[in-house]
Amino acid sequence: MECRAAVLHRVGESLQVETIEIGELQRGDVLVRIRASGLCHTDLEVIQGSLAYPMPIVLGHEGAGVVEAVGDGVTAVKPGDHVVCSWNPHCGHCFYCERDQPILCEPFSRHQPQGHLLDGTSRLRVGGKELHHFSVVSSHAEYCVVPESGAIAVPREIPFDRACLIGCGVMTGVGAVTHIARVPVGASVAVFGAGAVGLNAIQGARLAGAERIVAVDVSDGKLELAREFGATDTVNAERDDPAAFVRSLTGGRGADYAIEAAGIVHSLQPTLDACWPGGMIVILGKTHVDAQVPLRWGSLMGERRIIRSSYGGARPRRDFPLLARQYLEGKLKLDELITCRLRLEEIDDGFAQMTEGGVVRAVVIMGD
Repeated sequence: MECRAAVLHRVGESLQVETIEIGELQRGDVLVRIRASGLCHTDLEVIQGSLAYPMPIVLGHEGAGVVEAVGDGVTAVKPGDHVVCSWNPHCGHCFYCERDQPILCEPFSRHQPQGHLLDGTSRLRVGGKELHHFSVVSSHAEYCVVPESGAIAVPREIPFDRACLIGCGVMTGVGAVTHIARVPVGASVAVFGAGAVGLNAIQGARLAGAERIVAVDVSDGKLELAREFGATDTVNAERDDPAAFVRSLTGGRGADYAIEAAGIVHSLQPTLDACWPGGMIVILGKTHVDAQVPLRWGSLMGERRIIRSSYGGARPRRDFPLLARQYLEGKLKLDELITCRLRLEEIDDGFAQMTEGGVVRAVVIMGD
């Protein structure tokens, strides 16, 4: 079959909306008609060249839509189901999956950096040549092919443009608090960075019952939004020392939990300094894989626990429907994350606004 997709042919160039070909479904495949796809900074990293992937490629890993067809052996979803795509599908039986670490699934880690599905091949072609998948999703297209473990059924009542956000930014931020840090009721939490992931860490802390939630950013607009998501206090890191501010609010000790969601290079040190000895630091942000990050040795002492999380401890079949229900019950904020909605032809405009820092999430809407 054929469909339209936003294709990146070379680093630094504009995305080209063109017709691509989708091959026959193989065993375990799910064909999803995408209805909404969020623009994420990880997509932008590929466009700018700080995250290397083979070209040409269809980006997008925060997608939601309707199951169009399934390959042999698929039982978890059926045509007509509303689904959110997971960018970390997993085999379920490799060394890491057996140890309950699906984020490190061996087939995923082996094949997705090559732009392939879990079986090591692509279902996409453009101009008669192989077209690469991105993070086993490629949702910046009218249709995508994902493994069964990457298609997660959610309630039909949740709108697609809200549902797609669950697949990356929401899961990563909320999960970092609830699954990785396991923040208890009454705790203090400092979140560095009030972008899409940071805002979701803030609302994760609110959902967990944290007593004091401090948001740190350099944008007063984002800090104002952070209060809507549950921050009890805010500090602009360009005007004040955020670690000293956090300590002043917590009896001089620092926060019980500190979440880094801004980008590491300039924010990791103050995140460490804002956490009291014996507390926990969760690192969500990222930078170039070869970047050197200088740290003050003393901030690594004091029995602080430091952990990196890429997906908030996600178990998509458990977590995605739960997050969708929390939204439908009015507990989880999703509407407020969307800065703008775009047509596929406007996708470059969305990434331009993201580069300028003007959006939390831009969402591409497909179809009617």
